[in-house]
Amino acid sequence: MATHTTITTDPLYGTSGAVASGPSAVSWAAVFAGAAAACVLSLILMILGTGLGLSALSPWGNEGASAKTLGIGTGAWVIFMQLAASVLGGYIAGRLRTKWVSLHTEEVAFRDTAHGFLAWAVATLITAALLTSTVSAIVSGGVKAGAQVAGGAASAATSAAAADAGSSNYTMDSLFRSPKGAKSQATPEQSTAEVGRIFVNATTTGKLPEEDARYAAQVVSQRTGISQQEAEKRVNDTFAQIQAKKKEAQEAADKARKASAAAALLLFISLLMGAFVASYAAIVGGRQRDD
Repeated sequence: MATHTTITTDPLYGTSGAVASGPSAVSWAAVFAGAAAACVLSLILMILGTGLGLSALSPWGNEGASAKTLGIGTGAWVIFMQLAASVLGGYIAGRLRTKWVSLHTEEVAFRDTAHGFLAWAVATLITAALLTSTVSAIVSGGVKAGAQVAGGAASAATSAAAADAGSSNYTMDSLFRSPKGAKSQATPEQSTAEVGRIFVNATTTGKLPEEDARYAAQVVSQRTGISQQEAEKRVNDTFAQIQAKKKEAQEAADKARKASAAAALLLFISLLMGAFVASYAAIVGGRQRDD
């Protein structure tokens, strides 16, 4: 392929010297150099951010940064890391690539932009390969949290229901309940399992029927020797505690899902900004190289 040796004057890039254009439009050496610089800077900033984040934590109560403050700070640091690394990588890729001559200004600007974008892309692929476990944890965490919210049950209640034969056992138990005031003939183990099935059914439906509460209280009264009224209060209080724990589990799962979605959105925005600034930094580097 023939090369061209000309002197051109360009209002944007200045006067170019008599340097021969290379046969390839892409200088991969410059691209990989920029990508390597971006990866190293990302690693350094990540270590620094980890240190700053840990220093903001305190083992003492009501001291140190709050969870909300740490979350905002982490998001801002991720964006800063991406911008700083992208600027460095794009600038180096644009500044180190082989100088082109006999090209229009728009073509030179496009090639510089492409070099900055390629440097960003290579650095992103390398970083993603090194941090695959972290990215997978973010994505899978959101999926699992969303599934847990959709399930709508605490893990303890779900495990108990799965271990049990099903709601048919609860229905069959009602056929053999002792009349009110009569002493149950069931063994302690059987009565405990029966009351457990009552609570599992109530947790699933979200309501403890009055007849179930009275029967459970009757069993508790016979087992403990307390009055029927006190036993009913104990049963209702226990059910309220189970419902509170179930609600807490659902709220925790919903918070995890929202946090995972926010983290994914933050990564997307930071990467998009990184691609833009890397391309622009390469143009700046190309202008300074050609001046």
